[in-house]
Amino acid sequence: MTHRIATLEALEALYGQPAERSLRKEIDHLNADYQAFVRASPFVVLASAGDDGLDCSPKGDSAGFVQILDARTLAVPDRPGNNRIDNLRNLLHDPRMSLLFLVPGVGESLRVNGRAEISVDPALLARFEIRGRQPRSVIVVHIDAAYFHCSKAIVRSALWDPTRHVPREQLPSAGTMHAHLTDGDFDAAAYDLELPKRTQDMLY
Repeated sequence: MTHRIATLEALEALYGQPAERSLRKEIDHLNADYQAFVRASPFVVLASAGDDGLDCSPKGDSAGFVQILDARTLAVPDRPGNNRIDNLRNLLHDPRMSLLFLVPGVGESLRVNGRAEISVDPALLARFEIRGRQPRSVIVVHIDAAYFHCSKAIVRSALWDPTRHVPREQLPSAGTMHAHLTDGDFDAAAYDLELPKRTQDMLY
């Protein structure tokens, strides 16, 4: 692989130095502008690393579901899922975590890097109660760095352009994917029929 970049020197020679403003936008806390993004975001992706590998998991709820405890601390409720708990397992081995916040219709995104811990503090759990149900745990993120990304990726992808949205039926359904993963020994039609109600019932 003669065209492989394998050293930092080669990488920096290829890309050059970052613009000063791209470095200046990284701070060690959430200022008022960055807090506004967190409060407006209904969707965040959490990335972690551990002894068993890497994980990147989506989290979503009403805008502001990630709570700002203070300028250097975030709290993310862990709602019901598939109980793989890959991110949580990773945090027991390596507390580093990265979060990427998206706001529908907005080109810029916000990345937060920090160290996380898993909390079951009753008072903290109670802050996230919805429909009489609390999350099993809350991921508390102690911020090391926060910075916003420009809109180029969103513009290139036309992510928020409804005319570019893909009709769901053009992709395999959840039931179909399960069936293919079990060599067809799975009732895909029944699964897909029951999925909308099951999803609503298990949101919280």
